[in-house]
Amino acid sequence: MHSPKKIAVIGSGMAGITVASLLARDGAQVTLYEQNWMPGGCSSSYWRKGFWFETGATTLVGLDEGMPLHRLLQETGLELPAQKLETPMQVLFKDRLITRHQNLGAWITEAELHFGVAGQRGFWEECYRISLQVWGISSQQLAFPPQNLADLLSLAQGFAFGQLAALPAAFSTVEDLLRKHGLLQHREFVEFIDEQLLITAQNTHREVNMLFGATALCYTNFGNYYMPGGLLKLVEPFVQYIEQRAGEIRLRTAVRAIHLLPNAVTIETAQETATYDTVVSAIPLNNLADMLAPGREKSILRTKLLPSEKLSSALQLGIGFTPHRSYNCLHYQIHLPKGLPGLPSKSIFLSLHPASDVSRAPQGQMAASVSTHWHNPAHNLVENRAELEAAILDLLEEKDMILKANINYLHSSGPASWAKWTGRKWGFVGGYPQYKAIKPWQMMGARLKKGQFYVCGDATYPGQGIPGVVLSGLTAHHKMKLDGVI
Repeated sequence: MHSPKKIAVIGSGMAGITVASLLARDGAQVTLYEQNWMPGGCSSSYWRKGFWFETGATTLVGLDEGMPLHRLLQETGLELPAQKLETPMQVLFKDRLITRHQNLGAWITEAELHFGVAGQRGFWEECYRISLQVWGISSQQLAFPPQNLADLLSLAQGFAFGQLAALPAAFSTVEDLLRKHGLLQHREFVEFIDEQLLITAQNTHREVNMLFGATALCYTNFGNYYMPGGLLKLVEPFVQYIEQRAGEIRLRTAVRAIHLLPNAVTIETAQETATYDTVVSAIPLNNLADMLAPGREKSILRTKLLPSEKLSSALQLGIGFTPHRSYNCLHYQIHLPKGLPGLPSKSIFLSLHPASDVSRAPQGQMAASVSTHWHNPAHNLVENRAELEAAILDLLEEKDMILKANINYLHSSGPASWAKWTGRKWGFVGGYPQYKAIKPWQMMGARLKKGQFYVCGDATYPGQGIPGVVLSGLTAHHKMKLDGVI
């Protein structure tokens, strides 16, 4: 009788949680390493002065049938007490309030009201059609991008001629889609689109691939959910699932070095050096490149890295406050009438929790997370953080969202804080942005060394967001099965 494979997973974000859960289900001896004192990475929550704030992600998508998180729940048999949101998001755009309805028809009517009838229906119907194709193909083709013959055979088995309909979009950008529908010269609409793209694709219409861009723009047209207690409650059931299957979660255990040997992999931490049959990295590629010992695999990895100049961190404010009003939804994007001091941001994102969720804040109070992009975090140093905070608080009061007099607790986090909390190099968050020079099949695939080393997470295919990183974990697991690891 063979002893179970010893497999280490580095990083307990949703990508690492996904692959660790599936490996534990398959009978592998799983050890999950997390440098922080709690699991979840950028899909978690943290406590400050009586308030629970979200670590990074604040929106939860992917639970619809056929989408990655739904598939993970099916694979593990777990259930989540997620609450579906009636209104996914509202956008305070200049002098108007735009509601991002989930229903496509209702959203098109709303878009036509604010941006005119010309081109809107065709643009959004095509975006939604592409989104359905992307999610359908992704769930059927977990061997993508192909890296060897086994992957190609797996792709061939799942191939259907209907999948070819999405191929032209892989060679186009959102700019091409706007041009096709006569919207490229509609300055206000393009401004709106760019800020929407930045939420989930981390880039603007000139750079974002049409496949990813259409999916990013339509994330509000799929089910958006809220986890009572915060996103830590999304992670905890999977942690329990892993531990119930003899898996081990090692918190506050940062991996310092990784050595690929002929028939094993060693991991060095401050506490020990351990040997495994296989290792899965679910941390950013930039961090992994610093840990991996010199060799062929490290050289391959370095060809996929993006520098700080092409990445973004975030300025985040955690605000505990007494609400002076009720809110129509939990998520608001607020466009800025003028930029922020020291940052080129054109919008901020405000996330709340239902007033009924009393686990997140003291009686009668609420917790809010406010974030905006901080481009090139290694080199863009902002001297006066207080000035930035004041500008955001002024805007929140001006838009009647939060009154400054009602704030009971406030803290802010920039790149240094993100680097300390998440361990991510330069404190960059949100994954690798989409760039038109990098086609989907050119992104980092899940297999770094057959049988021994695999990667997943928001810097690998397919990219950022909870649905994306869960899909990357599903992909890594699938390729491990193709390689006979499990």
